[in-house]
Amino acid sequence: MKKIIIAIDGFSSCGKSTMAKALARNIGYLYFDSGAMYRAVALYCMQNGIIEGEKIDTYALRSKIEDIHITFEADQETKNSITFLNGVNVEHEIRSLEVSRLVSQVAALDFVREAMVEQQRRMGKSKGIVMDGRDIGTTVFPDAEMKVFVTASAEVRAKRRYDELTARGDNADYNDILENVLQRDHIDQTREVSPLKKADDAMLLDNSDLTREEQMDWLIEEFNKITAEC
Repeated sequence: MKKIIIAIDGFSSCGKSTMAKALARNIGYLYFDSGAMYRAVALYCMQNGIIEGEKIDTYALRSKIEDIHITFEADQETKNSITFLNGVNVEHEIRSLEVSRLVSQVAALDFVREAMVEQQRRMGKSKGIVMDGRDIGTTVFPDAEMKVFVTASAEVRAKRRYDELTARGDNADYNDILENVLQRDHIDQTREVSPLKKADDAMLLDNSDLTREEQMDWLIEEFNKITAEC
C-alpha cells in the first residue's frame, strides 16, 4: 500500500495531538507534533532570557534560530512521541501553562515559522507520517493526500486542557485556561504568516461530542478510502 502524508490541523486543545498519535499507532505511521516544536522554541526563549514577561527579543531569537533543533523519539513503553530540544527531553516542560501563554506569539514570527516548516518538511520526505498543527495542510504539506481540520467549542477545549493539567498534578484554573484558549484562537487566526484556517480540501471534524473511539473509527474509515484510491 502506498504511504501518504496525513495533515491534521485545528484549534488549540481540541485533541489533535492525542488523535494524531493514536491514528499513527493504528496504521503504523510515524507521528510528529508540530505544535510541540513551537512550544520548544518558546521554552528555549524562556531558558535563554529571550523573553521577558511576554515581550520577545526578536533580534536575539533570530540570531539563535539556527541553533534550535527539535527532534522526536518514540517512548519505548507507551510508543508516544517525545519532544527533544537540542537533544534534551522537554516533553513535560513544554506542556506548562506558562509555555502555552507564550507559544502563539512565538509561532507568529515569520522567521520562526520558516525554520520550523523547513524542519517539518524534512521529516515528511519519506511520507508515511501523521503531523498535526495549525498550518500543516495549508503551508507545510499543501499536497498532503489526507487533510483533516478539527474543531470544538472553546469551553469544551478549556475543560479538556484543565483535566489534562490536573491529572498531571499541576495547579490549574479553568477560567484562566479558557481565557488562554480564546486568546490563542485570536492570535492563531489573525497572524500575518500562515494563519490558522481550514484548507479548501480538508475534511471538517467537530469532535465536541465525540468519544475517542468514534473519532478513530471515522479517521480509519477515511484513511482506508483515500489509500484505496492511491
